[in-house]
Amino acid sequence: MYLLAKILVSALIIGVVTEIARHFPTYGGIIAALPLVSLLSIIWLSVQGESSESLSKFALGVLSGFPATAVLLLIVYMSLKQSINLYVSITFGISGWLIFLIIQQHLKDFLKTILFD
Repeated sequence: MYLLAKILVSALIIGVVTEIARHFPTYGGIIAALPLVSLLSIIWLSVQGESSESLSKFALGVLSGFPATAVLLLIVYMSLKQSINLYVSITFGISGWLIFLIIQQHLKDFLKTILFD
């Protein structure tokens, strides 16, 4: 039952956001940038009985993924401004996202080594 409710609510939100974006692209982008998926996920996890510690770790994971997501969106934006095909722009963005995540993880490991050894 939870699965069906999650799918319906999530689909409804995506549908509303894309309709707003069709008529008001800037406002649609602002709404899409809201942490709707993150907050919905936290709510669904909580409803399903996850502990506060688990929710906290999830929120930290979302936060650590934020810089890479910003890089992805920046690359897609810049690619589209240069009239690069949408799917190629998205591929570039995802590639940049993945590279940034790898660099971020190596930097995190490096800093842990320096600070705690």
